[in-house]
Parts: sequence; structure tokens; C-alpha cells
Amino acid sequence: MAKSSSREDEQPGRFNTEHSSGRMNLEMGVGTFAPSTATPKTIIVAKDGSGHLTTVQKAVNSIPKSNSQRVIISIKAGIYKEKVQVDVPWVTFQGAGPRLTEISWGDMASTEGPDGAQLGTFKSASVAINGDHFTARDISFRNTAPAPPGGAVGRQAVALRISGDMAAFFNVDFYGAQDTLYDHKGRHYFYRCYIEGSIDFIFGNGRSFYVECRLHSIASPSGSLTAQKRESTSEDTGFAFLKCVVTGTGNIYLGRAWGPASRVVFSFTNFADIIQPSGWFDWGDPSRQKTVFYAEYQCYGPGANRQGRVPWSRVLTDAQAKPFLHTGFINGEQWLNSA
Repeated sequence: MAKSSSREDEQPGRFNTEHSSGRMNLEMGVGTFAPSTATPKTIIVAKDGSGHLTTVQKAVNSIPKSNSQRVIISIKAGIYKEKVQVDVPWVTFQGAGPRLTEISWGDMASTEGPDGAQLGTFKSASVAINGDHFTARDISFRNTAPAPPGGAVGRQAVALRISGDMAAFFNVDFYGAQDTLYDHKGRHYFYRCYIEGSIDFIFGNGRSFYVECRLHSIASPSGSLTAQKRESTSEDTGFAFLKCVVTGTGNIYLGRAWGPASRVVFSFTNFADIIQPSGWFDWGDPSRQKTVFYAEYQCYGPGANRQGRVPWSRVLTDAQAKPFLHTGFINGEQWLNSA
């Protein structure tokens, strides 16, 4: 059946060329990234006072705004109940393990801020990253707000918002319900991460590559995995998922068209039997069916049965899928070796 969604020749192509130097196929693994030759500064955070500082925010605040070198904030085991904001570049959060080190807070969109106004989704984040070149390893980010019922107002509750460019997350867990991970803007890389939520739990207008991640739904009875917000087919944003696994509860969409040209591609991904047969939702706006780019490539598992899929989603050929299978999608050859 002919597809009505946006054609490939309407998709941005400047990072999809055949001969980008240094592009890496992720089947090779992250170990092929060249290590940085600079010796980074390290700040140790420990709740018990055995480090340099006792809170993560104090460690962040100790970094000058003009910072241009990698600074590692080594966070010892513990649950750090604080709201954290990172506005400086070149910061790494290094935890003791995602089950050992956690930063958590419980704001919702309807929570009142210091000025008495509601925070909104953007400011509800337990951790907000605005600086470029952020890296997180072996840590968890959580929003402790309770999971809302479908249709609830003001219950969006972000665990982490990433608004900086060139950010990477390795072995990181994200816990929330509605709007867990705000992949707001910029180029981002997620490797072997665990992302849990119920409604639009990966959302935003980032240009991001998710590799070998577990995407776990706690939806009851229904929800959605992604809500990508690309505004037009000339934008080079979108979410690409490679070798991931989708598990959990509920009856969920793979994606909802928050933006009129929303773009999401799943490749070599295992779908549990929780995927809504139609797969994708146009946000109640049929005109978006002509401009979204929703695709699956060699996915498997009971939820990958495409009988019942909306006709404006697509199955990619090998050639069509190629741009979404490596770090060239996020220009990774230019910056991942410094993560």
C-alpha cells in the first residue's frame, strides 16, 4: 500500500550521506571510541561527608561558568533527594551504579514554584541539563510523583530534561510515569539505558540515538512510548532506536505525533505484546499523517506484528534504514570520543 507519510526526499540529508568520515556502526560497540587524552578534574560527592561536598548541586555550582575542560562529579552510593540544574558545559555525573546512586525529586507540572505559578512540564524535571557536552554514567534519575491516570491534567513529571547538545548516557536508569525523559533539544546518545514510564515517556525534539536500551512501560491501561516534536520535514531531529527491547504493561503506541513532522524509527527492536496494533497515533490531527516519518526495520517479537498498523507508517528497506543504524545520525564521529 502506498504510504502517505513524508517521502525520504523530504527528509534532511546532510547527516545521511554515504561517505561521512569516522562514522561508526554501533554493532562494533562503544569500546571503539577513542579515550580523551586530557586528565579531567574530579569532585567527589558523598552524603556521609567523606567526599569534597555533600550534594550534587553544590558540586555543580563549584564549576565556573567559563569551564572548558571535562569535570567529573563522582557521586557515591546513596539517594540524593535534590532538584539539580546543570548550566555549565563539560560535566560528567559518575555514579556507583544505577541501582546504587540515584538523584530524585517529585515535582509535577502543576507544582507551584517559588513565584506561586505552576512549574509546567519543562521546570518539573528532577534533573535539568542545559550545558553542552554532558555525560552521565552508572546512575539513576527519578521523578517520584505518582503515576497519573489517563487524561489527568498537570501530572506530567520529568525525571531528566536534556537541553544541551552533544550529551551521552551510559548505563543510566530513568524512572517516572508521564513524560519521564524530556529529550528536549540537541544531539544525544543513550547506550544500555533503562527508561521507564507510562505516557509519552520519551518526548521532545532532540536528535537522539538509543542503542541496546530497555524501554519499560508501566501504563495502565494504556499509554505511549514516544512523543517526538519535529515541526517540519526540513528539521534534522528525531529519535532512532537500535537493538532495544520494549517490555512492561498496558496497551501502548510506539509514538504519538506531538509535532506535525514527528520522526521515530525502531530497528532490530524486540516488542513485547503490549504494542497497540495500529502502532502509531496522529495526535488527533489527520493532516499529520502526511508529514510524520514513523518506521520499523527488522523488528521482532509479538508486538512487531504489523497486521493492523496504520498505513501511513512504513517498513524500511535496507538502504532506507542505513542512516538510522549508526552514530552518523547524531554526527557522533565529531564528538562522542570526548564523552
